[in-house]
Amino acid sequence: MAVEITSKIVGYRIKQDTVPEPEPALQDENPLTMRIASRPEGTLEAVSEKISYVGAEGRKKVYLLVSFMPVEGVVGGKRVVIERPVEFFFPSGQLSSEHQWITATMRSLSLAARGGYATQAVADLRKVAWDKGLVRCGWNRYAKPVFHDSEVSAIAWSIQQILYRRGFLDQDGNQVPVEDLVERYAQRMDHRRAWQACGEDEAVPDAAAIEPVGSAGENAKAPVGAGPTVVGHCPECRGELIMMDGCPTCYAGCGWSKCG
Repeated sequence: MAVEITSKIVGYRIKQDTVPEPEPALQDENPLTMRIASRPEGTLEAVSEKISYVGAEGRKKVYLLVSFMPVEGVVGGKRVVIERPVEFFFPSGQLSSEHQWITATMRSLSLAARGGYATQAVADLRKVAWDKGLVRCGWNRYAKPVFHDSEVSAIAWSIQQILYRRGFLDQDGNQVPVEDLVERYAQRMDHRRAWQACGEDEAVPDAAAIEPVGSAGENAKAPVGAGPTVVGHCPECRGELIMMDGCPTCYAGCGWSKCG
């Protein structure tokens, strides 16, 4: 477009194109260790498990609940989301007068989880010993019974197993790297969205019709050195089901169990 000059030219300068300033890089904030001020309002996904163990006072069965929530952070300048345990609950009254100490321990463990060091706190509980003899609880990867130094240690081991099946810890109770947690959470969400997109048209297996494959129910043991035996697929998230305490249970981590 032509511009008419009506006054004397006394100088000039070259017009520079405006270049937008680059956005500042995001500061890394590890979602695995960042502190969560308090339990968020509303509903959280949770895993409820019945724990059975044998000690000096005979066989005991107790219940344990672990709640999880997605936590957002920044890794390598990129926003990411992982899933972390944030709450541990052991219904009181299960062990008579001792429940106050159990409640106190679970509250402390929940604070540790929201502080970002649940793995260390649970591992520390594994070291608790008593003078009433060993406690048998659970089976190891070689299908052998696991013995613990106390009831506290047995319950802590059971918590580790819940976190392992959820993908938060490895099989030895060590923390899974944050990069792997990011990938696992993304895969779980993709799997869930794909399952939801199927709608009601896709046939969902009846939970009552799920039968163990190549096993004899509760007394079945995995071969030495083998992983958990897959006995079907979860009707909630389509993940693999394994036998736990005689019940088909979701190994993918959604928490579904045929026995409730």
